[in-house]
Amino acid sequence: MTKPIGTPPPAAPPDSTGGGSSPPAVGAVQRLAEIPGLSPETAQLIIGEIGLDMTRPPTAVHLVSWAQLCPRTIQSGASSSAGKAGKGNPYLKGVLGLAAGTAARSGGSFLAERYRRIVKRRGKGKALVAVAHSILVIIWHLLADPTARYQDLDPDYYDRRVNTDRKLNNLVRQLEALGHTVTLNAAT
Repeated sequence: MTKPIGTPPPAAPPDSTGGGSSPPAVGAVQRLAEIPGLSPETAQLIIGEIGLDMTRPPTAVHLVSWAQLCPRTIQSGASSSAGKAGKGNPYLKGVLGLAAGTAARSGGSFLAERYRRIVKRRGKGKALVAVAHSILVIIWHLLADPTARYQDLDPDYYDRRVNTDRKLNNLVRQLEALGHTVTLNAAT
């Protein structure tokens, strides 16, 4: 029996091997979309490039190195200098670059504060690569542990980590080196 022209082929049976849009992939997309700068569409693109199996890159360092978002040092003899990041996966780097730019513009997040701190001393390009690096490390941790959720460290994360006694002693030492006598009184 012949079938008429233009008739669609019969529907394929459902794939039981876990391919397609399985619930783990949907959950992973939702968890990645919680990261500042990532939308569900961006999360799908990233999962499409790196996959869901985080046993292939055993650590976040391996994944970042594969994507070529890690710092590179060029050494010749005793002198060493910073080099450009390699080519890596251009599709993944492009998506992460857009996500880093979006995260940098979003106010009130750890990634935005990280961008602002780095851009002062290293420039915009290197700051975006550093934020993309941070996003990829977060992604590895979220995909490696299916129960993990993204929790922002808050923009004041770096300020909370300052050892106030050490900073106070350093400031006093600097003033004394300039020839001043310092007496400290606690503020009330």
